[in-house]
Amino acid sequence: MNRDLQSIRRDYQFDDLTEVAAGEDPLALFDTWLDKAIEACPDDPTAMMLSTVDAQRRPHSRIVLLKQRVEDYFSFFTNYDSDKGRDIEQNPHVSLTFFWPALSRQIRIEGTATKVDRSVSEAYFSTRPKASQLAASVSHQSQMIASRDVLTNEFAALEKQFSEKDVPCPDNWGGYSVKADYIEFWQGRPSRLHDRIVFERLNGHTWNIKRKAP
Repeated sequence: MNRDLQSIRRDYQFDDLTEVAAGEDPLALFDTWLDKAIEACPDDPTAMMLSTVDAQRRPHSRIVLLKQRVEDYFSFFTNYDSDKGRDIEQNPHVSLTFFWPALSRQIRIEGTATKVDRSVSEAYFSTRPKASQLAASVSHQSQMIASRDVLTNEFAALEKQFSEKDVPCPDNWGGYSVKADYIEFWQGRPSRLHDRIVFERLNGHTWNIKRKAP
């Protein structure tokens, strides 16, 4: 690579994040930041990096979409037989990371993932576009396939099969909810003196707020 990567940088010119501004409820602050991100970052503002660890203790990260936040649970939907599903089966402790460059903001969430109730998965699946429903039914996510034709041919066959009826939610497809016990808010600041406000759950209920050095 001939490009000079070391010279790519920018300074962050945003307001500071104080403990007073953060408040005592990290979930309320999350909602405020997400609302702002939806306004400022129209392309996938709910995208988050899901990090898992497999049985060999190797980390894996990929982007998923936040679809629900109920109380301190953050939910996404996927194929349970996928790599991430198998990782969570082995180790339910995961991390979620939101990054909104336009706002110089990042939120990092750590917690425990569990499957949502089947009725919740089916209810959400019914709201998806039919093409997305068919894709979820066709794809054996994370499995090796011979070519893209395998997918397109199966998709076409299933599209014909369900042309006049609803697509059922696959048994191996559904949601996970991550119960947060650690939430860190990062605000980019000038001269790399960034603000990092951390909320850690105490005794399963109370949130304790701290500040970390950037």
